[in-house]
Amino acid sequence: MYPGTYARSHPDRIAVTMAGSDDRLTYAQLDERSARLARVFHDEGLRPGDVVALLTDNSVRAYEVYWAAARSGLYLTAVNSHLTAAEAAYIVDNSGARALVASAALGGLARQVREQTPSVRLHLSYGGPVDGYRNYDAALAEVSAEPLADQPRGADMLYSSGTTGRPKGIRPALPDHQVDEAEVQLTTVLRRMYGVGEDTVYLSTAPLYHAAPLRWGAAVHALGGTVVVMERFDAEAALAAVERHRVTHGQWVPTMFIRMLRLPAEVRTRYDLSSLRVAVHAAAPCPVEVKRAVIDWWGPVVYEYYASTEGCGMTFIDTPQWLERPGSVGRAVVGVPRVCDEEGREVPAGRVGTIYFERDAMPFEYHGDPEKTREAQHPDHPAWSTTGDVGYVDDDGYLYLTDRRSFMIISGGVNIYPQETENLLALHPAVADIAVIGVPHPEMGEEVKAVVQPAAAARPGPELERELIDYVRARIATYKAPRSVDFVDELPRTPTGKLAKGPLMERYRHP
Repeated sequence: MYPGTYARSHPDRIAVTMAGSDDRLTYAQLDERSARLARVFHDEGLRPGDVVALLTDNSVRAYEVYWAAARSGLYLTAVNSHLTAAEAAYIVDNSGARALVASAALGGLARQVREQTPSVRLHLSYGGPVDGYRNYDAALAEVSAEPLADQPRGADMLYSSGTTGRPKGIRPALPDHQVDEAEVQLTTVLRRMYGVGEDTVYLSTAPLYHAAPLRWGAAVHALGGTVVVMERFDAEAALAAVERHRVTHGQWVPTMFIRMLRLPAEVRTRYDLSSLRVAVHAAAPCPVEVKRAVIDWWGPVVYEYYASTEGCGMTFIDTPQWLERPGSVGRAVVGVPRVCDEEGREVPAGRVGTIYFERDAMPFEYHGDPEKTREAQHPDHPAWSTTGDVGYVDDDGYLYLTDRRSFMIISGGVNIYPQETENLLALHPAVADIAVIGVPHPEMGEEVKAVVQPAAAARPGPELERELIDYVRARIATYKAPRSVDFVDELPRTPTGKLAKGPLMERYRHP
């Protein structure tokens, strides 16, 4: 299914609307505009397997671009709009994008990315002019609204940072069917697990460059529902959106739960949330006490899933199941979990190990990085893949996570890999040795901390702390920068010189 199905049966139904501005698209408009954009791409020479990069704020236009790529056999690479120009340009260039569509709200970044990616042949901007970009609406007006005769289904190719800090493109195989034929796997899961259908009103609370908001919104379109997109998350505004739009389904991260729970009681009880049938959370571990509080407030409508951008597998758990097994992320609905020891041998139920998911075939490859792709595969079972998470499965098949990918920091649902920040600070003249770790934070889950062994001539203290933080913020995305710096006489290292980060992290988690 795709928007054209509902454009024919319910042309005036709202496909997507912004929670704040009320900018909206009906299914007829989404179908026509995405068909026009698909033709623009085709006329510019883009063919199945080519890549379109998208640099956007939260906007209804994002779904026009998504569906234009999806109905053209193209890959869509959504770029994190909080990256620096160099970081964003790396993704655009590495993906091999032949077209770049950008929001004028990000005009400064869009101009810099264009200058650094000369291989891109088509530049379009919406919402206003951007130097070097063609006007998006004018480009659509110049072509026919008739859909292309051939509409092979495309896919997204999103980027997930590696432990070295360089983002890696996750490139799935293109489906072998037309866009209006067989449903994609996520669509099937949403329909069966969460009851998503034509009466669904789905609240999207996070940036659309993230995998879950982008994919889930598209899956709701494939099932004929309405997507309500928040321009940015605000705790009270989210509750107001549920009431105003009669939201039936919403997706959250634990940090959002915490912020809503911290609202004054009179604010939390001001809004009618009775329409809410499904509140899904994922992206980061949710403290047990926080989840219990949300269940007490919203009722048994809280669902959790565990998955990854790579699409290795997916688990699911509802409220009654979770109350019986607090802390579990559920049983598998995509793939078969296999927990293995360090030698790759499968371990029995209850034993902790690396979590793999068995699929019929390897579901993805890291674009241009066959070594990293091999590292994600089980050495003896090429169809088993992992993102390096650690946990165990109980006797009933419920999965529990006991750790995360080595040293990764999850702050507010965003994955941060410390190596990139460590590499930057290692070059600073005031730093003799450096470790960047995640430390507990009551709202964000974790925050970034740098633990620094200062150089002999350096004077540790608040001034140097500010200097180091500013040094990082000026060079990479600010969310990767440390929020605090501790100074120590010496960092723990093994006799071979390897940083013993595990004991250091344990020290901050259990001081």
